[in-house]
Amino acid sequence: MDTRGRLIAGSHNRNEFVLINADESGTGRIKSVRELSGQTCQICGDEIELTVDGELFVACNECAFPVCRPCYEYERREGNQACPQCKTRYKRLKGSPRVEGDEEEDDIDDLENEFDYGSGDALGPQLVAEAMLTARLNTGRGSQANGMPGNSELDSSPPSSQIPLLTYGEEGSEISPDHHALIVPPFMGHGNRVHPMPYVDPSVPLQPRPMVPKKDIAVYGYGSVAWKDRMEEWKKRQNEKLQVVKHEGGGNSDGEELDDADLPMMDEGRQPLSRKLPIPSSKINPYRMIVILRLVILGLFFHYRILHPVNDAYGLWLTSVICEIWFGVSWILDQFPKWYPIERETYLDRLSLRYEKEGKPSELASMDVFVSTVDPMKEPPLITANTVLSILAVDYPVDKVACYVSDDGAAMLTFEALSETSEFARKWVPFCKKYNIEPRAPEWYFSQKIDYLKNKVHPAFVRERRAMKREYEEFKVRINGLVATAQKVPEDGWTMQDGTPWPGNNVRDHPGMIQVFLGHSGVHDVEGNELPRLVYVSREKRPGFEHHKKAGAMNALVRVSAVLSNAPYLLNVDCDHYINNSKALREAMCFMMDPTVGKKVCYVQFPQRFDGIDRHDRYSNRNVVFFDVNMKGLDGVQGPIYVGTGCVFRRQALYGYDAPVTKKPPGKTCNCWPKWCCLCCGSRKNKKSKPKTPKKKKSKQREASKQIHALENIEEGVEGVSAEKSFETMQMKLEKKFGQSPVFVASTLLEDGGVPQNATPASLLREAIQVISCGYEDKTEWGKEVGWIYGSVTEDILTGFKMHCHGWRSVYCIPKLPAFKGSAPINLSDRLNQVLRWALGSVEIFLSRHCPIWYGYGGGLKWLERFSYINSVVYPWTSIPLLVYCTLPAICLLTGKFIVPEISNYASLLFIALFISIAATGILEMQWGGVGLDDWWRNEQFWVIGGVSSHLFALFQGLLKVLAGVNTNFTVTSKAADDGEFSELYLFKWTSLLIPPTTLLIINIVGVVVGVSDAINNGYDSWGPLFGRLFFAFWVIMHLYPFLKGLLGKQDRMPTIILVWSILLASILTLLWVRINPFVSRDGPVLEICGLNCDD
Repeated sequence: MDTRGRLIAGSHNRNEFVLINADESGTGRIKSVRELSGQTCQICGDEIELTVDGELFVACNECAFPVCRPCYEYERREGNQACPQCKTRYKRLKGSPRVEGDEEEDDIDDLENEFDYGSGDALGPQLVAEAMLTARLNTGRGSQANGMPGNSELDSSPPSSQIPLLTYGEEGSEISPDHHALIVPPFMGHGNRVHPMPYVDPSVPLQPRPMVPKKDIAVYGYGSVAWKDRMEEWKKRQNEKLQVVKHEGGGNSDGEELDDADLPMMDEGRQPLSRKLPIPSSKINPYRMIVILRLVILGLFFHYRILHPVNDAYGLWLTSVICEIWFGVSWILDQFPKWYPIERETYLDRLSLRYEKEGKPSELASMDVFVSTVDPMKEPPLITANTVLSILAVDYPVDKVACYVSDDGAAMLTFEALSETSEFARKWVPFCKKYNIEPRAPEWYFSQKIDYLKNKVHPAFVRERRAMKREYEEFKVRINGLVATAQKVPEDGWTMQDGTPWPGNNVRDHPGMIQVFLGHSGVHDVEGNELPRLVYVSREKRPGFEHHKKAGAMNALVRVSAVLSNAPYLLNVDCDHYINNSKALREAMCFMMDPTVGKKVCYVQFPQRFDGIDRHDRYSNRNVVFFDVNMKGLDGVQGPIYVGTGCVFRRQALYGYDAPVTKKPPGKTCNCWPKWCCLCCGSRKNKKSKPKTPKKKKSKQREASKQIHALENIEEGVEGVSAEKSFETMQMKLEKKFGQSPVFVASTLLEDGGVPQNATPASLLREAIQVISCGYEDKTEWGKEVGWIYGSVTEDILTGFKMHCHGWRSVYCIPKLPAFKGSAPINLSDRLNQVLRWALGSVEIFLSRHCPIWYGYGGGLKWLERFSYINSVVYPWTSIPLLVYCTLPAICLLTGKFIVPEISNYASLLFIALFISIAATGILEMQWGGVGLDDWWRNEQFWVIGGVSSHLFALFQGLLKVLAGVNTNFTVTSKAADDGEFSELYLFKWTSLLIPPTTLLIINIVGVVVGVSDAINNGYDSWGPLFGRLFFAFWVIMHLYPFLKGLLGKQDRMPTIILVWSILLASILTLLWVRINPFVSRDGPVLEICGLNCDD
């Protein structure tokens, strides 16, 4: 299939770089800038780039001397601002910052770049990024080949021809142009240059910078006194207008409207983009009181249980008390992070007013979207295609969205399906945006059982919808055809359309592959509009390398996207989670781009919502209690944990940087307290404020004398502060952290994202292949401090935990229309295996150095947030006491013993109060969390089902994996399924996870039968003690009831294999109990005299 591009495959380690699918004539090949322009810069030897309009960049309009934009800007900023050939002063071109001496030009409307002055720091992030990129792009280019003098010639040339004039961006009238301070760093003339240096002919005298006598630069100079006065005056006028709006309702005293048309926009645009909505005090205060009361009752309960042992069943009593104490600690870890629950509200209209002004380009930040997939046989390509289509049709500027699909299985089926998807997107995306439909995943849009004509007024909508539905059905047929073809793999492997073997035929040994299907300057939709970028990525895999599964694939996408687009924000979704709300990205930007609180937000987490789940949600797939109760509670502390999908990240937070430190406001003093009350505080403030005085004086001295300032820098350079050494040290540190790609390392220093302007397509493609090579992460911080963290199957918890330890906070966003929807395994066996994987990851974190019990102290992690993370890694260990506690009812019924002695009135009140407090806590949580009773009860039931099955197996598997190095997998064998709406619900798949809960069910049912039979035989007096044991057993059976229904399935019969295994295991346990019976005295049963004379 023609993909209108080419597949790029290569291996950095093997020095391979292959272009596939390029036609013979070469028209399908993307030409480099050198081929398009044919010129190189005569200063640095770099290729001269093209402008936005596709024309060659020309610095000098008089002689057209070939100079690239970086050298042009550097010459204007640091040099003599003149062309090296004709000595004509450079004029300011669009996209370049203004410098002193520029004339006022009416034909250039470029305010966003006009006063874009760089930082004064010589080694700031932007300059280091440019320097590293320039060094990378100049690698292998000899200066002799470009007609420039070599190093030997430069060394012999006079210093004036190599050294720029030092003006610090300012030039006073008292300093003569020929008496500037000159700084000669020791590296000027040796090795590669960091910045391009202007070439000045020593025979020609330097021309002074032309100054326009009619125009005072201070009038429009940024940072000048006049500019500050005008800014203060403008702010004063704006505040006065705001006061009028607030106090007079938008009109003046005469009832006339204000004559400022921009007033409403100004008012809304300055408002916050989001706000917190605390839970009403009528709901949260009783909830907190009940929690405290429950804690007190729990203490009294343990006091009674410990001081009142059961002598004739001491083993049962001790076992039960240990289990109950563990449950109490687990409840505390789960409960108190929910102490400050909040909700949030976003204002999308304010976001548009602030960043999308009419008639100007959108100022919204760019977004890179990651979609990860592995096996197209388990993750159907049609599902992945719907996710990609929903991303391409999102309500966001097309030039600011890039979708990266990671194919970690290197499957040609995924590649071909993505090619078909890109073709269908040309029709689907304009249809979605024209009629504003929701959701924008075609499979779910066309399957909606609603009135699709609601609020639709366009007369052509019905006709175009029918045509689009037909197009989608044909698209599905093509995808199904690809899936059918992929069922049988040829002996020689797959071959591409041009006859080239598919590079990924060997899944475990293949080069890295990149294919750009759609792009900003590539294929357009059927209406001629641009489409978001769509990139296929398959990282390199070689035997002997550790690839780290999903976490490694996500880190590869982080690096590729940084090289190709480098958006400051990232969104990751699973291949089965489509965008259900087209404004989801805007919802996240309301938090990320908020100027007040956005800088400290590392990610915005959305709740997971699911399609295709039965109405009763038998196995608690929706997990509503966690997403609507626990996560809201965490949002009031330091933010929700990362759950692996539906999350918008700040790229800088993923790079392992610390959160920005918020400066505390200065302490306030008051005269209403005696002086001795503030004596200590006052002395401390004086001590802290003393070191600040010299800095102020020093800054004043620098403003007073520019020559002294220059001499100070010369003295510092003489003392050994070498700029080259500092740059090399910083570069080495960054490469040790991020890897040996200068282009990628340079991108990590750009906080606002974006690809450097002097980057060429050829260099970016080579860097993209390099950063996805299998050995790139060796001896770096990837997976340790940078990107997705390795060491656990659940890399999501570990990654979010590391960010919170760095002082970041996260935000929980719940839009009215769910942002994302996915598919959940509604089958019992698949659900248990999913929970097994989650629990296994928690066990791995618990046994690693990143365990929140002992990791991250001294950082920015709050205590209640730590409690939540501890609970998230400790909960699999609850499976042991839970399994034992669920076995106790059957033992009590079989032996006639009980874990509690004869209950007194005090004990009765204590037990009743405990049960009431548990019920009251659950009811109040449902009230402020908006959770229904059915969802809460299903969550309680599956907590027991998963605890005695998946969590137990995950615990032993994790111990074997971490301590013994044994990797045990539980295989699942599929059976035939019935047809129907929820046919998968009744599908039975054998797995060993089903044995423990089935055994518990059988022994508790047998215990109930034995207990009731014993009470019938022994008479009326034995019914009283039996009720406590029966209640205990029925509590277990009720919690395992959904599991029993899952075993019976649609045929209302239990599978034979489960029945045989469970009866066998229950029989063995019963025989062992009768043989051992640890709760009976070793001397035999105790015989008592009945008191009746039997001889009479």
